[in-house]
Amino acid sequence: MVSGVRRMMVAGVAAGSMLVGGVGGAALYATTLGVQAASPSPSPSSGSGSAAPGAANGKFVPNEDPAHEATESAAREAQENAGQVPTVP
Repeated sequence: MVSGVRRMMVAGVAAGSMLVGGVGGAALYATTLGVQAASPSPSPSSGSGSAAPGAANGKFVPNEDPAHEATESAAREAQENAGQVPTVP
């Protein structure tokens, strides 16, 4: 009889610790995701001179310099013409 009670107590402790660990892990994971989503992406400083024109107002402005255009792929040029930030080289 004592063996059965002891076995039930061990099973209850194991189940309880798994439950607490699972809930704690899920809460920690959710907090980590929330912090990553809430952290702003770095923005270029206004005095660096390296920011693209129009970057201050949040609008993408493509580089239409002839030297740059000569090295650009057709897919990249199509994205620029559509007003999208290029994702292809």
